[in-house]
Amino acid sequence: MRTDRLVAVLLLLQRRQHVTAAEVARELEVSERTARRDLDALAMAGVPVYSMQGRSGGWRLVGGARTDLSGLTASEARALFLVAGQASAATPAVKAALRKLVQALPEPFRVQAEAAASSLVVDPQRWGANRVERRPPPFLDELQDAVIRGVQVRLGYVDREGAGTERTVHPLGIVAKGPSWYLVAATDAGRRTFRIDRVSSAEPTGDPAHRPEDFDLAASWREIADEIDRRRTPLEIQAVCAPRGMGRLRMMLGDRLRVRGAAADGRVEIVIRGHNEYALAGELAGLVEWLEVTGPPGVRDHLAAIGHALAERYG
Repeated sequence: MRTDRLVAVLLLLQRRQHVTAAEVARELEVSERTARRDLDALAMAGVPVYSMQGRSGGWRLVGGARTDLSGLTASEARALFLVAGQASAATPAVKAALRKLVQALPEPFRVQAEAAASSLVVDPQRWGANRVERRPPPFLDELQDAVIRGVQVRLGYVDREGAGTERTVHPLGIVAKGPSWYLVAATDAGRRTFRIDRVSSAEPTGDPAHRPEDFDLAASWREIADEIDRRRTPLEIQAVCAPRGMGRLRMMLGDRLRVRGAAADGRVEIVIRGHNEYALAGELAGLVEWLEVTGPPGVRDHLAAIGHALAERYG
């Protein structure tokens, strides 16, 4: 990725006009020797950069020379950092190179580029068994743009009962949860989550959004998702599973399964979350070869009843 690093050095020179090898090394997370080698490479390539000796020495561009790389628009800079952000599918090496490149952008672009990197979180775990792939919903681009620019939005929203409301929100981030998209926003009633496919309108107001300095979208989403999971699956049961059945169990239950440790007989102690006792019993009845539910008694009773019914019909 040396080409990306050289471009970053050049943009850094344009932004600061005067840099030392130590400053370049610190900004790009390389050794001073590598920084000096990169600066020399720019000079040998014909870039009008020169070094100065002495206590105030360093490197400068001759006559404040510029390159058209600084012609990046704000939206182009944001696009670069979306590729470098945590939600991107780019390789770690590509992300690192792009982050170093964007660090050297002019300050106004850099702020929005860094906002773009933290504007989106991807949570691949789906809720429920719905595996239908959906297209990105309307207003997704407008809402992400509002997050990046840090402006309030007048939001029209239709809840699950079909009731429409309108409110002004402070967008904090976008989350892709399986095939669904969510807006995390601050409101007068506190932090709220909105399914974007239920958004009926999104009009930026131009007023600055209030974003807590310590806000972390990924951490906030983990708290939100955990709370939703607890409401969706309030029941917990205890069980033990043969090791060979754990793969199937994980495939079926996803994040509703939690491993507690090894039992004395070599099986795995687990906790499973579900909606109610009868539904969980029906879900787990086909795993009797590997799984033994140890509590609560109600789930065991439902499993026994299911077994009797199967034996009467098919035995």
